[in-house]
Amino acid sequence: MKQSRGFTLMELMVTVAIVAILAAIALPTFTEQVRKSRRSEALQGLTELQLRQERWRSNHATYFDGTGTGFGSMPSSNNYTFAITNGSVSATAYTVTATPIGAQSGDRCGTYSFAMNNGTVTKTVSSGASNCSL
Repeated sequence: MKQSRGFTLMELMVTVAIVAILAAIALPTFTEQVRKSRRSEALQGLTELQLRQERWRSNHATYFDGTGTGFGSMPSSNNYTFAITNGSVSATAYTVTATPIGAQSGDRCGTYSFAMNNGTVTKTVSSGASNCSL
């Protein structure tokens, strides 16, 4: 009698089902961890812009308003775009923002902002989601 080798169709289906269940659990968790690790780019870029603003202010009468030269380029990132906003050029106020782009645009934390107003920095997350470390 010939002994059969290999897998039965049922064994193969069970294996495929187990792999599918593991992938369904692991992939969203992995994606969230990747997005979470990329958030540090936003915080690093915002901190860099804050430091540059303070350096600019120490040499000029106002904070940098986004025009002119001498400030340098915005921090580069594949996951965030950075911007400086001054409602009106003020010696005491500015806002720097990091807006997610590309693969990071689906991040639950959304846009990070650091707002300086009269010496007080307010750090916010546009989504208001908890556990978006600032």
